[in-house]
Amino acid sequence: MKAVAYQQSLPIENEKALQDIEIEAPKAKGHDILVEVKAISVNPVDYKIRQRSAPEDGEWKVLGWDAAATVKEVGEKVSLFKPRDNVFYAGDLMRPGSNAEYQLVDERIVGKKPESLSFSEAAALPLTTLTAWELLFDRMQVDKENSNKSILVIGAAGGVGSILVQLVKQLTKLKIIGTASREETTSWLQDLGVDSVINHRNKLSEEFSRQNLAEAEYVISLNATGQHIDEIVKVIKPQGKFGFIDDPEQLNVMPFKRKAVSTHIELMFTRSLFQTDDMIEQHHILNKASKLLDEGVIKTTVGQHFGKINAENLRKAHSLLESHKAKGKIVLEGF
Repeated sequence: MKAVAYQQSLPIENEKALQDIEIEAPKAKGHDILVEVKAISVNPVDYKIRQRSAPEDGEWKVLGWDAAATVKEVGEKVSLFKPRDNVFYAGDLMRPGSNAEYQLVDERIVGKKPESLSFSEAAALPLTTLTAWELLFDRMQVDKENSNKSILVIGAAGGVGSILVQLVKQLTKLKIIGTASREETTSWLQDLGVDSVINHRNKLSEEFSRQNLAEAEYVISLNATGQHIDEIVKVIKPQGKFGFIDDPEQLNVMPFKRKAVSTHIELMFTRSLFQTDDMIEQHHILNKASKLLDEGVIKTTVGQHFGKINAENLRKAHSLLESHKAKGKIVLEGF
């Protein structure tokens, strides 16, 4: 089968950073389903792992943690899907990824593909939807009913932010404050229903003051958390909740003590990494999201379509993500 993989951690400008290869297709057993990958999207985790984790000498590493696909065969313990079902999923951090024609995925982290979306539109959503949903409702347990509370989302125009603000808008009564720094990302957030947009290139506290915004009960940081932490302390309400998903080298949360702010970290891969007892919750979350998408309550977050799934196009996708200038999600489709 065709796949895109690498053997060394190299700068994305190097043609060997990602290469087109041929490898043997796997077989399904146990709780695994074998899927034929139709479309993928690219996330920051892809380039972070490419930069930091090289396979053993002579081995190939296949990245990719977002896909929409068709089930080809199922393992003997599978009960949720059957061949020819269309699915979408974010996969497992420790297994070969979706940048290949065929992939094995545990059925418990797979959802039914939204019928109203194309494969590429669906592929944009699993990882970011799971991340946003788990952070909002599992980790931070945001108040869905109180219309007097607000949430600040830093980096709201990216992949996770684009679905997170929709979930907040449609499933809660919270007022949404999103950050963006460019005209196109500001417009993107306004189209998604964000109530106030502030510029994260300025001090958050000054932006709050300029727009006469009250302290936020919830603050979510999706990138550059280390750069913003001092300002987050200023704009979060006493006894508020702070959540983040990125990887600051270090994070001093002691300034939150005076305000008794709770801190929450989200990693979408935790359930599959540790085979947690509630691992099947990701199946349920994706099915709930699929229903919301088919009902038109939320929409896909495709920002750009980069064409076919091959090394050249994936290198371009990684390069754009590494520039931190992407809007929404980058998708690729077909081999």
